[in-house]
Amino acid sequence: MTSTEFMPTRQQIALANVVVDIEKTAARAGWDHAPSLYALVPTQDLLERSDLPVDVKKQLKHGWDGSAEHLSAIIQDDLYENDLEDILGHLAWPEEVAGAAVSVERVVVPPQVEEEAPTDPELALQFIQNHPARTDVRLVAGVLRTGQSWSAVRSRSHDSDDKVGQGSALAPSLTEALLASFAPQE
Repeated sequence: MTSTEFMPTRQQIALANVVVDIEKTAARAGWDHAPSLYALVPTQDLLERSDLPVDVKKQLKHGWDGSAEHLSAIIQDDLYENDLEDILGHLAWPEEVAGAAVSVERVVVPPQVEEEAPTDPELALQFIQNHPARTDVRLVAGVLRTGQSWSAVRSRSHDSDDKVGQGSALAPSLTEALLASFAPQE
């Protein structure tokens, strides 16, 4: 294997950049927000639209790196927390959309706390939400039609741009649900 086999593609870099941008935008808005859904569209395609307002075009040009791979996030509707993965799995996107992303806040606990939780789902949720070892996190997961994924996670207790974790396998269930929205419709 050569070192270039481990290098990310331009598409992967563009996806990682737009996911981090979404997370930073969510961070500026603060905590305790509903999940948000984004369409990821090539910036170049947006700039070619004649119906795009001048101020939006100017803002897009300011952040654009000039490449065909660069992506812009277009916020869609806020989503309901209940059955988020199920809702995502039933979406469909037009061809112009290269990918999708979702921003969601979650409560996480260490695995041993999950093992101690009651078996009843409602009691387990209450147990975890009130546990002293709980951590609030914001997770942004993004995917491309081509199957690539990237996620960013920020902890409320370490709420700083330099403390955002990133990776391709941080949110497997959200990633799978987002990818399902690009599956061919029958």
